[in-house]
Amino acid sequence: MKARILIIDDDPDIALPLENRLTGMGHEAFIANNGRDGLRLIEQEQPDLVLLDLELPFVSGLEVLKHVREESTKFYPVEEGTTSVRISYTTPLVVILTAYGTVERAVQAMQLGAFDFVPKPFTKDHLAVVINKALDNVALHRHVATLRKEVEDQFQPAITVNKQMNAQLAMAKQAASSAVTVLLLGETGTGKEVVARAIHRWSPRSARPFIAVNCAAFPENLLENELFGHEKGAFTGAIKREPGKIEVAEGGTLFLDEIGDMPLTMQSHLLRVLNDRTFYRVGGTQEVRADVRFIAATNMDLQQAIHQGTFREDLYFRLAVITVNLPPLRERLEDLPALADHFLSQPGRLGLNKRCALSDAALHALQAYTWPGNVRELENVLTRALVLCPGDTIGPEHLSLTPWTSSSPTSQEPQSDLFLISYHQSMDAYGQKLIEAALRRNAWNQTKAAAELGLQRTYLTKLLRQKQISAKPPATPSD
Repeated sequence: MKARILIIDDDPDIALPLENRLTGMGHEAFIANNGRDGLRLIEQEQPDLVLLDLELPFVSGLEVLKHVREESTKFYPVEEGTTSVRISYTTPLVVILTAYGTVERAVQAMQLGAFDFVPKPFTKDHLAVVINKALDNVALHRHVATLRKEVEDQFQPAITVNKQMNAQLAMAKQAASSAVTVLLLGETGTGKEVVARAIHRWSPRSARPFIAVNCAAFPENLLENELFGHEKGAFTGAIKREPGKIEVAEGGTLFLDEIGDMPLTMQSHLLRVLNDRTFYRVGGTQEVRADVRFIAATNMDLQQAIHQGTFREDLYFRLAVITVNLPPLRERLEDLPALADHFLSQPGRLGLNKRCALSDAALHALQAYTWPGNVRELENVLTRALVLCPGDTIGPEHLSLTPWTSSSPTSQEPQSDLFLISYHQSMDAYGQKLIEAALRRNAWNQTKAAAELGLQRTYLTKLLRQKQISAKPPATPSD
């Protein structure tokens, strides 16, 4: 590949012949004769490769190398047809050139991210081999980054033709390229975490961690430790320093789910992080920098929570720089057939070896339902139907929608978790009876019972263990 190569060396007897050599190889070469100018040219010219001397005026070679490592993830233009897009990959690579090289300095340079180390004096052939190896690495990074960009462009976090949903997803994708905080609003089951992961995937931080924290899952003292970590000796049992999720997500995205349930004291701590980009570990006195992108989500009405004094208004405005409001499934019923096909087309993830289709009556029943649990509930209903349907066509009788089919206005509101618990319990009990009946009909032959149920033999064995169902016929009383 034809490359842009920066030579940072204060010895003209080295730099000028090297520049001529690189130009003769078909590359574009330019020179900086001190570390300060080298840093400036790295910023301005964005070279593919830097040939760096360690002994430099103003700024040492090791300091230049440290800067390259810290600022290595950049955006670079990649031509796709007539369109120039910007992608992210680590560049430039650095090859160290020095007459003062020792094993210790070579090791130090490699630890700081140098690609290779060539001591002076070097032969032209040796240097050419190292340069070509480095440029092959650059080309590979560029190719991988381009492929990743193509994949990300095709990625869609939701199956939808709904105008409102598509508009919200477009806003989320546009926000992804920046580092601004995003607030995701929507009922339970509308896909807030899915969209949060999509924003991370579309963002320049996609190669770094995505960490999710459910703020409602921790008491206040544990939530503080979960987010900020702690120092050794901060409390009984703190035998060593532990990083919190903010540190674990370094360079990536921290998703704060159920943000409306965060205690007020913790809200003030979070506000400081958003304002100052710093925090303290529990029991710590040293300020820690927070290089993380925040995405928050809630199914609560935060404006009402502000009026009730349970949520800070200043935190709300810091979180809601971009607000994405995901519509409930009942407002995008045109998506229901495609969503149903999607969930029914993956029997393998359930250990099933059969495929089922919805009857017209079943599809009509789904469209007449109000879906208080939204897409997540749809997935659960269809999963249950897929497991329990004895044939290849799912009818209304397999959908178990009776408790929520009322068309009254109150049915439009999400129900309490009480029925959801009993629903899952009843589903589990019914599944156990179904398995036991199949075993009895097949004289406790697990292979035949699995075939009758439309399950893989290994998956049936797993269910028997999970549900503690005996795989042997009950003992008959002796005479």
